[in-house]
Amino acid sequence: MSVTVKAVSKALPEFSRSTDEILPFLDLWLKDQDERFIRKVKKIFEGAAVDKRYSIMSPEEVFSDLSFEERNNIYVREGIKLGTQCLTSALDKAGWQAKDLDYIITVSCTGIMIPSLDAYLINLLKLRQDIVRLPVTEMGCAAGVSGMIYAKNFLKANPGKRAAVVAVESPTSTFQLNDFSMANIVSAAIFGDGAACVLLSSNEEDGGPEILAEEMYHFYDAEEMMGFKLTNTGLQMVLDVAVPETIANHFPDIIHPFLAKNSLRINDIDHLIFHPGGKKIIQTVDELFGQLGKNINETKEVLRQYGNMSSATVLYVLEQIMDKKPDTGEKGLMLSFGPGFSAQRILLQW
Repeated sequence: MSVTVKAVSKALPEFSRSTDEILPFLDLWLKDQDERFIRKVKKIFEGAAVDKRYSIMSPEEVFSDLSFEERNNIYVREGIKLGTQCLTSALDKAGWQAKDLDYIITVSCTGIMIPSLDAYLINLLKLRQDIVRLPVTEMGCAAGVSGMIYAKNFLKANPGKRAAVVAVESPTSTFQLNDFSMANIVSAAIFGDGAACVLLSSNEEDGGPEILAEEMYHFYDAEEMMGFKLTNTGLQMVLDVAVPETIANHFPDIIHPFLAKNSLRINDIDHLIFHPGGKKIIQTVDELFGQLGKNINETKEVLRQYGNMSSATVLYVLEQIMDKKPDTGEKGLMLSFGPGFSAQRILLQW
Protein backbone atom coordinates (compact mmCIF):
# COMPACT_ATOMS: atom_id res chain seq x y z
CA MET A 1 0.00 0.00 0.00
CA SER A 2 1.49 3.34 -1.07
CA VAL A 3 1.11 6.89 0.22
CA THR A 4 1.02 9.64 -2.40
CA VAL A 5 1.12 13.44 -2.50
CA LYS A 6 -2.12 14.54 -4.14
CA ALA A 7 -1.84 18.35 -4.22
CA VAL A 8 0.04 21.36 -2.86
CA SER A 9 -1.28 24.90 -2.57
CA LYS A 10 -0.09 28.16 -1.00
CA ALA A 11 -1.61 31.32 0.50
CA LEU A 12 0.05 34.70 0.94
CA PRO A 13 -0.73 37.60 3.30
CA GLU A 14 -2.10 40.89 1.99
CA PHE A 15 0.97 43.02 2.71
CA SER A 16 4.14 42.81 0.60
CA ARG A 17 7.17 44.96 -0.09
CA SER A 18 10.26 44.71 -2.27
CA THR A 19 13.66 45.04 -0.63
CA ASP A 20 14.04 48.56 -2.05
CA GLU A 21 10.73 49.54 -0.44
CA ILE A 22 11.86 48.23 2.94
CA LEU A 23 15.14 50.20 3.08
CA PRO A 24 13.47 53.51 4.14
CA PHE A 25 11.93 51.71 7.11
CA LEU A 26 15.43 50.65 8.13
CA ASP A 27 16.44 54.33 8.29
CA LEU A 28 13.65 54.97 10.77
CA TRP A 29 14.39 51.84 12.80
CA LEU A 30 18.14 52.48 12.97
CA LYS A 31 18.03 56.28 13.32
CA ASP A 32 19.96 56.27 16.60
CA GLN A 33 22.61 53.81 15.43
CA ASP A 34 26.08 54.49 14.07
CA GLU A 35 26.16 55.32 10.34
CA ARG A 36 28.62 52.51 9.64
CA PHE A 37 26.31 50.02 11.35
CA ILE A 38 23.33 51.31 9.32
CA ARG A 39 25.24 50.75 6.06
CA LYS A 40 26.12 47.23 7.20
CA VAL A 41 22.48 46.39 7.96
CA LYS A 42 21.32 47.73 4.59
CA LYS A 43 24.00 45.69 2.87
CA ILE A 44 22.70 42.56 4.61
CA PHE A 45 19.17 43.26 3.34
CA GLU A 46 20.36 44.06 -0.18
CA GLY A 47 22.54 40.95 -0.31
CA ALA A 48 20.00 38.50 1.15
CA ALA A 49 18.88 37.22 -2.30
CA VAL A 50 15.29 38.09 -1.36
CA ASP A 51 13.55 40.44 -3.80
CA LYS A 52 10.19 40.50 -2.05
CA ARG A 53 8.60 39.51 1.26
CA TYR A 54 5.02 39.12 2.39
CA SER A 55 3.73 39.91 5.86
CA ILE A 56 0.54 39.63 7.90
CA MET A 57 1.34 43.14 9.13
CA SER A 58 2.04 46.39 7.32
CA PRO A 59 5.70 47.55 7.42
CA GLU A 60 4.58 50.33 9.76
CA GLU A 61 3.26 47.71 12.19
CA VAL A 62 6.34 45.48 11.86
CA PHE A 63 8.69 48.37 12.72
CA SER A 64 6.54 49.61 15.59
CA ASP A 65 6.44 49.06 19.34
CA LEU A 66 3.46 46.69 19.25
CA SER A 67 3.45 44.47 22.33
CA PHE A 68 3.93 40.70 22.24
CA GLU A 69 0.21 40.34 22.95
CA GLU A 70 -0.77 42.64 20.07
CA ARG A 71 1.55 40.92 17.59
CA ASN A 72 0.37 37.49 18.65
CA ASN A 73 -3.27 38.53 18.29
CA ILE A 74 -2.55 39.49 14.68
CA TYR A 75 -0.75 36.16 14.20
CA VAL A 76 -3.83 34.27 15.41
CA ARG A 77 -6.31 36.29 13.36
CA GLU A 78 -4.36 36.24 10.11
CA GLY A 79 -3.08 32.70 10.60
CA ILE A 80 -6.63 31.38 10.67
CA LYS A 81 -7.35 33.24 7.41
CA LEU A 82 -4.25 31.91 5.65
CA GLY A 83 -4.77 28.37 6.89
CA THR A 84 -8.35 28.40 5.64
CA GLN A 85 -7.29 29.79 2.25
CA CYS A 86 -4.51 27.30 1.52
CA LEU A 87 -6.49 24.26 2.73
CA THR A 88 -9.52 25.29 0.66
CA SER A 89 -7.31 25.86 -2.39
CA ALA A 90 -5.59 22.49 -1.99
CA LEU A 91 -8.92 20.68 -1.66
CA ASP A 92 -10.09 22.39 -4.85
CA LYS A 93 -6.92 21.31 -6.66
CA ALA A 94 -7.42 17.72 -5.55
CA GLY A 95 -11.14 17.67 -6.28
CA TRP A 96 -11.80 16.63 -2.67
CA GLN A 97 -14.48 17.74 -0.25
CA ALA A 98 -13.67 18.95 3.25
CA LYS A 99 -15.32 15.86 4.74
CA ASP A 100 -12.97 13.61 2.72
CA LEU A 101 -10.15 14.33 5.18
CA ASP A 102 -9.38 11.77 7.89
CA TYR A 103 -6.33 13.44 9.44
CA ILE A 104 -5.18 17.06 9.77
CA ILE A 105 -1.77 18.27 10.89
CA THR A 106 -1.16 21.97 11.47
CA VAL A 107 2.37 23.32 11.65
CA SER A 108 3.67 26.61 13.08
CA CYS A 109 6.42 27.93 15.34
CA THR A 110 6.13 31.74 15.03
CA GLY A 111 3.27 32.41 17.42
CA ILE A 112 1.14 30.89 20.16
CA MET A 113 -2.38 29.63 19.53
CA ILE A 114 -4.41 27.46 21.92
CA PRO A 115 -6.63 25.90 20.69
CA SER A 116 -4.38 25.26 17.71
CA LEU A 117 -5.17 26.17 14.10
CA ASP A 118 -6.68 22.76 13.29
CA ALA A 119 -9.57 23.38 15.73
CA TYR A 120 -10.54 26.54 13.84
CA LEU A 121 -10.25 24.79 10.46
CA ILE A 122 -12.53 21.98 11.65
CA ASN A 123 -15.23 24.52 12.48
CA LEU A 124 -14.76 26.92 9.55
CA LEU A 125 -14.66 24.24 6.85
CA LYS A 126 -16.93 21.77 8.67
CA LEU A 127 -14.37 18.98 8.61
CA ARG A 128 -15.60 15.68 10.00
CA GLN A 129 -16.19 15.54 13.73
CA ASP A 130 -14.13 12.33 13.98
CA ILE A 131 -11.11 13.73 12.12
CA VAL A 132 -7.77 13.03 13.84
CA ARG A 133 -5.84 16.23 14.56
CA LEU A 134 -2.21 16.90 15.41
CA PRO A 135 -0.63 20.33 15.94
CA VAL A 136 3.15 20.39 15.35
CA THR A 137 5.03 23.23 17.02
CA GLU A 138 8.61 24.07 18.01
CA MET A 139 10.21 22.25 15.04
CA GLY A 140 10.92 25.41 13.05
CA CYS A 141 11.83 25.26 9.39
CA ALA A 142 11.96 21.45 9.38
CA ALA A 143 8.32 21.05 10.38
CA GLY A 144 6.83 21.12 6.88
CA VAL A 145 8.66 17.90 6.04
CA SER A 146 8.08 16.59 9.58
CA GLY A 147 4.34 17.04 9.15
CA MET A 148 4.45 15.08 5.91
CA ILE A 149 6.36 12.29 7.67
CA TYR A 150 3.75 12.07 10.43
CA ALA A 151 0.94 12.10 7.85
CA LYS A 152 2.63 9.37 5.83
CA ASN A 153 2.99 7.13 8.88
CA PHE A 154 -0.69 7.59 9.77
CA LEU A 155 -1.78 6.84 6.21
CA LYS A 156 0.51 3.83 5.92
CA ALA A 157 -1.24 2.33 8.93
CA ASN A 158 -4.68 3.30 7.63
CA PRO A 159 -5.28 2.32 3.97
CA GLY A 160 -7.81 4.33 1.98
CA LYS A 161 -7.47 7.48 4.10
CA ARG A 162 -6.62 11.11 3.32
CA ALA A 163 -4.63 13.72 5.21
CA ALA A 164 -3.81 17.43 5.09
CA VAL A 165 -0.69 19.17 6.38
CA VAL A 166 -1.23 22.92 6.83
CA ALA A 167 1.81 25.11 7.58
CA VAL A 168 1.21 28.74 8.57
CA GLU A 169 4.11 30.95 9.61
CA SER A 170 4.71 34.62 10.41
CA PRO A 171 8.38 35.26 11.17
CA THR A 172 7.69 39.01 10.91
CA SER A 173 5.58 38.64 14.07
CA THR A 174 8.77 37.73 15.93
CA PHE A 175 10.68 40.89 14.90
CA GLN A 176 12.26 42.56 17.95
CA LEU A 177 12.22 46.36 17.67
CA ASN A 178 14.95 46.99 20.27
CA ASP A 179 17.21 44.09 19.36
CA PHE A 180 20.07 45.13 17.09
CA SER A 181 21.85 41.77 17.18
CA MET A 182 22.95 40.07 13.98
CA ALA A 183 20.46 37.25 14.63
CA ASN A 184 17.50 39.67 14.62
CA ILE A 185 18.86 41.62 11.63
CA VAL A 186 19.58 38.55 9.51
CA SER A 187 16.20 37.10 10.45
CA ALA A 188 14.45 40.28 9.32
CA ALA A 189 16.44 40.26 6.08
CA ILE A 190 15.73 36.68 5.00
CA PHE A 191 12.32 35.82 6.48
CA GLY A 192 8.79 36.49 5.24
CA ASP A 193 5.28 35.25 6.04
CA GLY A 194 3.26 32.63 4.20
CA ALA A 195 1.18 29.46 4.35
CA ALA A 196 0.99 26.22 2.42
CA CYS A 197 -1.02 23.01 2.44
CA VAL A 198 -0.08 19.57 1.13
CA LEU A 199 -2.62 16.76 0.74
CA LEU A 200 -1.59 13.12 1.04
CA SER A 201 -3.49 9.89 0.47
CA SER A 202 -3.37 6.14 0.99
CA ASN A 203 -6.40 5.76 -1.28
CA GLU A 204 -5.44 3.80 -4.41
CA GLU A 205 -7.74 5.98 -6.52
CA ASP A 206 -5.66 9.10 -5.79
CA GLY A 207 -2.63 9.86 -7.94
CA GLY A 208 0.54 11.84 -7.35
CA PRO A 209 4.13 11.08 -6.46
CA GLU A 210 4.62 8.24 -3.99
CA ILE A 211 6.53 8.66 -0.74
CA LEU A 212 9.10 5.86 -1.01
CA ALA A 213 10.89 6.59 2.25
CA GLU A 214 11.31 9.15 5.00
CA GLU A 215 13.85 9.69 7.74
CA MET A 216 15.06 12.18 10.33
CA TYR A 217 18.66 12.93 11.20
CA HIS A 218 19.54 14.55 14.54
CA PHE A 219 22.78 16.42 15.21
CA TYR A 220 24.28 15.88 18.66
CA ASP A 221 25.02 18.81 20.96
CA ALA A 222 23.60 21.47 18.64
CA GLU A 223 20.48 22.62 20.53
CA GLU A 224 21.68 26.22 20.77
CA MET A 225 22.28 26.71 17.05
CA MET A 226 18.77 27.69 15.99
CA GLY A 227 15.42 28.46 17.56
CA PHE A 228 13.52 31.08 19.55
CA LYS A 229 14.03 32.45 23.04
CA LEU A 230 10.78 33.44 24.74
CA THR A 231 11.19 36.97 26.13
CA ASN A 232 8.83 39.59 27.53
CA THR A 233 8.72 41.19 24.06
CA GLY A 234 8.06 37.97 22.16
CA LEU A 235 9.95 35.23 20.38
CA GLN A 236 13.58 36.30 19.94
CA MET A 237 15.48 34.64 17.09
CA VAL A 238 18.44 32.39 17.89
CA LEU A 239 20.60 31.81 14.80
CA ASP A 240 24.21 30.67 14.98
CA VAL A 241 26.58 31.79 12.22
CA ALA A 242 27.98 28.24 12.16
CA VAL A 243 24.76 26.72 10.76
CA PRO A 244 25.96 26.54 7.10
CA GLU A 245 29.31 25.03 8.12
CA THR A 246 27.58 22.50 10.38
CA ILE A 247 25.29 21.43 7.54
CA ALA A 248 28.29 21.07 5.23
CA ASN A 249 30.14 18.91 7.74
CA HIS A 250 27.17 16.54 8.11
CA PHE A 251 26.05 16.65 4.50
CA PRO A 252 27.48 13.30 3.34
CA ASP A 253 25.95 11.51 6.35
CA ILE A 254 22.58 13.18 5.71
CA ILE A 255 22.31 12.36 2.00
CA HIS A 256 24.18 9.23 0.94
CA PRO A 257 23.22 6.64 3.62
CA PHE A 258 19.54 7.59 3.27
CA LEU A 259 19.65 7.05 -0.48
CA ALA A 260 21.72 3.86 -0.12
CA LYS A 261 19.06 2.34 2.14
CA ASN A 262 16.73 2.70 -0.82
CA SER A 263 19.27 1.31 -3.32
CA LEU A 264 19.83 4.76 -4.83
CA ARG A 265 22.63 7.24 -5.41
CA ILE A 266 22.43 11.01 -5.87
CA ASN A 267 22.66 10.50 -9.64
CA ASP A 268 19.26 8.76 -9.47
CA ILE A 269 17.57 11.89 -8.09
CA ASP A 270 15.89 14.13 -10.67
CA HIS A 271 14.47 16.86 -8.41
CA LEU A 272 16.00 18.41 -5.28
CA ILE A 273 13.30 19.93 -3.10
CA PHE A 274 15.42 21.82 -0.59
CA HIS A 275 14.20 24.29 2.03
CA PRO A 276 15.38 27.87 1.28
CA GLY A 277 16.91 28.58 4.66
CA GLY A 278 18.77 31.69 3.54
CA LYS A 279 21.44 32.83 1.10
CA LYS A 280 24.42 31.36 2.96
CA ILE A 281 22.76 28.00 3.55
CA ILE A 282 21.66 27.88 -0.09
CA GLN A 283 25.16 28.73 -1.28
CA THR A 284 26.61 25.98 0.90
CA VAL A 285 24.11 23.34 -0.23
CA ASP A 286 24.21 24.50 -3.86
CA GLU A 287 27.98 24.02 -3.89
CA LEU A 288 27.68 20.58 -2.29
CA PHE A 289 24.98 19.45 -4.72
CA GLY A 290 26.83 21.13 -7.61
CA GLN A 291 29.81 18.92 -6.95
CA LEU A 292 27.40 16.01 -7.45
CA GLY A 293 26.07 17.39 -10.73
CA LYS A 294 22.78 18.70 -9.30
CA ASN A 295 21.14 22.11 -8.80
CA ILE A 296 18.59 23.69 -6.47
CA ASN A 297 17.24 26.35 -8.85
CA GLU A 298 13.64 26.11 -7.58
CA THR A 299 14.88 26.67 -4.03
CA LYS A 300 16.72 29.85 -5.08
CA GLU A 301 13.63 31.10 -6.90
CA VAL A 302 11.34 30.58 -3.90
CA LEU A 303 13.78 32.47 -1.65
CA ARG A 304 13.94 35.30 -4.19
CA GLN A 305 10.16 35.61 -4.53
CA TYR A 306 9.06 35.09 -0.92
CA GLY A 307 11.99 34.81 1.48
CA ASN A 308 12.23 32.06 4.09
CA MET A 309 8.74 31.38 5.50
CA SER A 310 9.97 28.77 7.99
CA SER A 311 8.10 25.45 7.77
CA ALA A 312 5.89 26.44 4.81
CA THR A 313 8.76 27.29 2.45
CA VAL A 314 9.80 23.81 1.34
CA LEU A 315 6.17 23.19 0.34
CA TYR A 316 6.44 26.16 -2.05
CA VAL A 317 9.40 24.40 -3.66
CA LEU A 318 7.43 21.15 -3.82
CA GLU A 319 4.54 22.98 -5.51
CA GLN A 320 6.90 24.38 -8.16
CA ILE A 321 8.23 20.90 -8.90
CA MET A 322 4.77 19.33 -9.02
CA ASP A 323 3.49 22.07 -11.34
CA LYS A 324 6.15 21.00 -13.85
CA LYS A 325 4.51 17.55 -13.95
CA PRO A 326 7.62 15.32 -13.75
CA ASP A 327 7.67 12.20 -15.89
CA THR A 328 6.65 8.84 -14.50
CA GLY A 329 9.54 7.22 -12.64
CA GLU A 330 11.36 10.47 -11.83
CA LYS A 331 12.50 10.84 -8.23
CA GLY A 332 12.66 13.75 -5.84
CA LEU A 333 14.50 14.33 -2.57
CA MET A 334 12.93 16.68 -0.01
CA LEU A 335 15.31 18.11 2.58
CA SER A 336 14.89 20.66 5.35
CA PHE A 337 16.75 21.66 8.50
CA GLY A 338 15.43 22.94 11.81
CA PRO A 339 16.03 23.50 15.52
CA GLY A 340 17.37 20.61 17.45
CA PHE A 341 19.51 20.64 15.26
CA SER A 342 17.95 18.21 12.77
CA ALA A 343 17.47 17.33 9.11
CA GLN A 344 14.26 15.86 7.70
CA ARG A 345 14.21 13.88 4.44
CA ILE A 346 11.56 12.43 2.15
CA LEU A 347 12.12 10.39 -1.02
CA LEU A 348 9.45 10.79 -3.72
CA GLN A 349 8.79 8.95 -6.97
CA TRP A 350 6.39 10.09 -9.67
